[in-house]
Amino acid sequence: MVRALALSAALIATTPAFAEGGKEAVTTFTLDNGMDVVVVEDHRAPVVQHMVWYRAGSADEPIGSSGVAHFLEHLLFKGTDTLAPGEFSATVAANGGNDNAFTSYDYTAYFQRVAADRLELMMRMESDRMRNIRLSEEDIVTERDVILEERNQRTENNPRALFGEQMSAAQYLNHRYGVPIIGWKHEMEELELEDALSFYQTHYAPNNAILVVTGDVDPAEVRTLADQYYGVIPANAELPERIRSQEPPQNSERRLTFKDPRVAQPYVQRSYLAPERDPGDQEKAAALFLLAELLGGSTTSYLNEKLQFDQKMAVYTGAFYRDVSLDDTTFDLLVVPAEGVSLQEAEDAMDQAVADFIAEGVDEDNLNRIKMQLRAAQTYARDNVDGIGNRYGRALTSGLTIQDVQAWPDILQAVTGDEIIAAARDVLQPEASVTGWLMRDDEVTQ
Repeated sequence: MVRALALSAALIATTPAFAEGGKEAVTTFTLDNGMDVVVVEDHRAPVVQHMVWYRAGSADEPIGSSGVAHFLEHLLFKGTDTLAPGEFSATVAANGGNDNAFTSYDYTAYFQRVAADRLELMMRMESDRMRNIRLSEEDIVTERDVILEERNQRTENNPRALFGEQMSAAQYLNHRYGVPIIGWKHEMEELELEDALSFYQTHYAPNNAILVVTGDVDPAEVRTLADQYYGVIPANAELPERIRSQEPPQNSERRLTFKDPRVAQPYVQRSYLAPERDPGDQEKAAALFLLAELLGGSTTSYLNEKLQFDQKMAVYTGAFYRDVSLDDTTFDLLVVPAEGVSLQEAEDAMDQAVADFIAEGVDEDNLNRIKMQLRAAQTYARDNVDGIGNRYGRALTSGLTIQDVQAWPDILQAVTGDEIIAAARDVLQPEASVTGWLMRDDEVTQ
């Protein structure tokens, strides 16, 4: 669904959020130019992670320019008015830190992990490239070759990746999630300087960005530095509203077969269109999250016990749900058949196992075990400034709020078995699904 992209009202003023129940100490505020800032304190080690998240990912690209968001991510490591090409990362490394960037459907993020006393240097450099990159035609040609080679290595040379692209394209009839993040090769080959600059000038602005600083920092100091370096950058008064084409009703089951002689292990995959976590309304997503854990989240999951250990039909099973997403996401099932088991037999066994799970209901002991494991994992995650920054950045660029992030663990703990079964009945509908067979050229279908 399309949602308002502003952060919660708590971001309007500087408000330390020392939540109960061991949650992170979070302070949020908004600069005068509209840039949102999130500070998560952890003073156990003199380390800080500085991240800038843009509410612009591959699903926000103009039609016909797929891959430009990722292309621009690469280009931001070229020069600016004050930094020579490559100097940004070299400076981070010289100061004992590391840096990188990543692009997804809903966001592009840049980060540096350094000693806490280097935060000002990171802000100075990152704010510089927010509006001052300098690109040449040579940069475009060089970096376009780099991303094309990246596609060759990660996608063209990987039948599983090619299969995954076809699955997504079949799942989304109208939404840009059906286009690969890296881009379609024929469109990547046509990306030019004006494509990159247009995306940059439109989306790379403080009022379209979230600064997330985690680690050994003082929120008041972060605000002073943010005002000094980011606050002087003008907002983009013409920032377009983030409106995307939405999915029509899906009322026809789709199937595809992908054959490639390089396939080492054939398998069956099914994806269902599924709702994402919505601000203030995360209960159904929590039920789907736990459904994925129960069905295929571990070696003791339901599908694994049924198909791998009891029936000897599979060597691997899995269930996956990408809960953080701006728009509708997917719930996926995967079965790798055992030797001598056909893909049709594996699919039939998967369908029967899911039907049995829904009919039997949730085993409360298994549900309680998973909830306990999740609680422990969430506690351990607080030791990782990288993971904390990613958790808040991904959520906020996908329409969630600070309150949603901090409420999520308790919402998961409150989900009942009946709610999980209800979510399964509602989402695992054939008409909103795509079933794919990844096969070798010589694989028989029956």
